[in-house]
Amino acid sequence: MGTGLYSFPKERHLRKSSDFQLVRQGGKRRHTPNFIVVVLHRSNSLTRLGLTVSRKVGGAVQRNRVKRLVREFFRNHINRLPVGIDISIIAKKGAAEISYARICEELKFLVEK
Repeated sequence: MGTGLYSFPKERHLRKSSDFQLVRQGGKRRHTPNFIVVVLHRSNSLTRLGLTVSRKVGGAVQRNRVKRLVREFFRNHINRLPVGIDISIIAKKGAAEISYARICEELKFLVEK
């Protein structure tokens, strides 16, 4: 399990604190109503995703739902994203109440370029 076309393997995750800091310090920031998206173009070949969902968003159930839905967007659109970018997505307070369709609408600028 997890080896299919739409999987989200560990090498696609931003995992280290230093990776998150690099993206936040050197990346381009874009605000949507429910997310802050920071994108850093890197020379490596993998596109990676890092998620930050604080307790301001809600309890554990709400935070995990937001993370699952954003990861689902990433998995479904991985082939349309530019190669070699690191993406850090920070959820804002209202993110727990929105639908998957709304998440797709807010993050579609990532795949349109």
